[in-house]
Amino acid sequence: MKGITERQLESFRRQTESDENVRTLQAAMARSEYGDLAYLPQQAAKLNGGFEIEIKTNGITAQQKSGRCWLFSLLNDLREKAARKMNVEKLELSGNYLAFYDKLEKCNNFLEMVIANIDKPLDDRMMEYILDGIGDGGYFSMARDLIKKYGVVPAEVMPDNYQSSHTEKFRRLQNSLLRKDAALLRKAHANGQNLPELKEKLLAEIYKAQCIAFGTPVESFDFAWRDRDNEYHCDYDITPKQFYDKYIGEDLDEYITITNHPTEKTRLNALYKFHYMGCMAESDCVCLNLSMDELQQLIIAQLKDGQPVWFGCDSGAFGDRKEGIWDPDSFAYQGLMGGCDFTMEKGERLMYRDSYASHAMILTGVSFDADGNPERWKIENSWGKEAGKDGYFVCSQKYFREYVYEAIINRRHLSPAQLALLDQQPVEINPWESDD
Repeated sequence: MKGITERQLESFRRQTESDENVRTLQAAMARSEYGDLAYLPQQAAKLNGGFEIEIKTNGITAQQKSGRCWLFSLLNDLREKAARKMNVEKLELSGNYLAFYDKLEKCNNFLEMVIANIDKPLDDRMMEYILDGIGDGGYFSMARDLIKKYGVVPAEVMPDNYQSSHTEKFRRLQNSLLRKDAALLRKAHANGQNLPELKEKLLAEIYKAQCIAFGTPVESFDFAWRDRDNEYHCDYDITPKQFYDKYIGEDLDEYITITNHPTEKTRLNALYKFHYMGCMAESDCVCLNLSMDELQQLIIAQLKDGQPVWFGCDSGAFGDRKEGIWDPDSFAYQGLMGGCDFTMEKGERLMYRDSYASHAMILTGVSFDADGNPERWKIENSWGKEAGKDGYFVCSQKYFREYVYEAIINRRHLSPAQLALLDQQPVEINPWESDD
């Protein structure tokens, strides 16, 4: 390997000093944030206006300082169905309740994977993946599996507390505990001890720690409310699964994860299964990879059908939290970096890990240009009412095509050819091989 030479440094200095814009940019940079300096308000103003297709939703939720966007997005979609059945204007489903079981299932999965790979060295690729630990993040398939197993509850039955909405410290402590447990299991195996018995003891400790931090999840509850017509209702001793079946009843297995990952590894018109990426030991993440044109058409079809669309995007790319926009043309970063060229193809950004689906939200509207092509998309976020325009965001078509990577579509919107693709044998991918 070669280091930087004095000749190179001198050349770099001369080139920089010869650029008369550098001093001006240095002065601007000294006391301002990058995004504020790069922001082009007149360009961003083009994203204002109404939407030809727009779904009215129940209000904005706040995941706060946690990575539960994927849960909030599905719960925010499902509560619309529950609110209609219950004839109420406002309803929120508990993110804390499902996040509790998400963490518990991930811990169980962690311990199961440690046992399944008990004889592998710690530097084995699988063991390195396991010991990375668990996090708040997830996918639609994980939220689906949690709801099928545990049901849902209204937010007032198991509301957020400080720990559920500020999860970083607990997550760090829980991962330290899990790694200690992994060491215990491996030592116990070497000594010929009963691993399933030890694992159950370790999982019981984790369950107790979670109850202390987040509260004990309910097994059944009473729930009373008055509807829009001022009629009183009450469900006594209803379980979370009964609540889901009675007020939502959506068959989540009818929904398909459609991705647009145009990479060398993930060809289009193919089915993919990502191993070990579910929160439960028995579940995997299965996706149908289609072109962006097809994904866009499916999203529009679902919006026209009156249903919001769960989707995943790179929220760190060309966005402004205060203004509530995502749009590459509204930020002049290239000039602020001295003219550096950031251009990469969508597939390249995924393969070289410059971009990935970092956030999940729901699409609730779309506006078209004079030729009938999409130009703006309305988004319900879960960052609270203080972000964006009362919690709602908008993204440009340019951002949409480049930085939206997946969406959840009811199979009734798929064409016969697309449905046929679901019958093929999925290509199996390990999580460390994923571009997402």
